[in-house]
Amino acid sequence: MKKAGIINSDISRVLSYMGHTDRIAIGDCGLPIPDGVERIDLAVTFGNPSFMEVLKAVSEDMVIEGIVLAEEIKFQNPRILKEIETLFADKETGFKIEFVSHTELKKQTEECKAVIRTGETTPYANIILQSACIFA
Repeated sequence: MKKAGIINSDISRVLSYMGHTDRIAIGDCGLPIPDGVERIDLAVTFGNPSFMEVLKAVSEDMVIEGIVLAEEIKFQNPRILKEIETLFADKETGFKIEFVSHTELKKQTEECKAVIRTGETTPYANIILQSACIFA
């Protein structure tokens, strides 16, 4: 049994086999997950678990060099955007935030190792996390 970190076996497994530049997505309950991409479905009820609960847990267990967000989050969900910016302001420096259209973000999920589905019901609460190198 693990002592700390992510205890969900599927998330833990995916994170442990990711290499530098590999990507994983975390999405709201409506984000379509492409055929062929692993689905890790955590959604229990609408709102549970929340997008931010899952993002915080994953970000504590992963070295991240970049994130991708939908441009639409700026106007459609500024509260979640602010929470994301606050979360990553305290993390490693030097990583980039890339904004793309929601259509492009969905297309980029095709290249992710997995998509984690949350119970989140607010619009555009979706993110792609790019793995950094664990050593300098």
